Amino acid sequence: MGTLYLVRHGQASFGAENYDQLSTLGQQQSVRLGEYFRQKGLTFDAVLTGTLRRQQQTYAGIREGGGFDLEAQAWPGLNEYDSEAVIAAIHPCKLQKPDTPELYRHHFRLLRDGLTQWMNGVVSPHGMPSYRDFQQGVISALDHIRKDCDGNVLIVSSGGPISTAIGHVLGTTPETTIELNMRIRNSAISEFAFNPKRHTLLTYNTLPHLDHADHASWITHT
Repeated sequence: MGTLYLVRHGQASFGAENYDQLSTLGQQQSVRLGEYFRQKGLTFDAVLTGTLRRQQQTYAGIREGGGFDLEAQAWPGLNEYDSEAVIAAIHPCKLQKPDTPELYRHHFRLLRDGLTQWMNGVVSPHGMPSYRDFQQGVISALDHIRKDCDGNVLIVSSGGPISTAIGHVLGTTPETTIELNMRIRNSAISEFAFNPKRHTLLTYNTLPHLDHADHASWITHT
């Protein structure tokens, strides 16, 4: 029995040539989260991350802030979907850099539409697994924790895998899972209680480490 903490990576480099890199603020969010865990006296018995740079950089920041020695186990099933491939599956023309509010909204409208079609088996984005296979990669991590772990377990991943995990546990529709995905903030914590039989959702998308006026400007979504 135990508690699983699912953490979304810190702010990445949205709109840049390489998104898979924490911004300076993303690094600060990660270190601050580690400091919060240390202040709470919270330690972990196991840690899993995806293999993406922004996920592993986030855990490096958590380790720095928390003073943790525990190495993370890389779990490819916790990697994020390719948002550019999802959008290209329904909108083959290259998008402009989303550097205005209008272009930003347009980007995420297309992403929602593309995710809906991918998750319902309508499109197959280039270079990506089916949604069923993507979902199974996330479920494999949950099953491993349920069967082989106890105590406090940390997953550092991305909005897609975390919302997929929550959707799996709650039995939500693809459309609801997408809405969960779109709302998860950078470095946010969601929690499951787990035992050998099941996971149970305790909290979703919380930012206790940024719950101070000094950190109000640190709350981000991309």
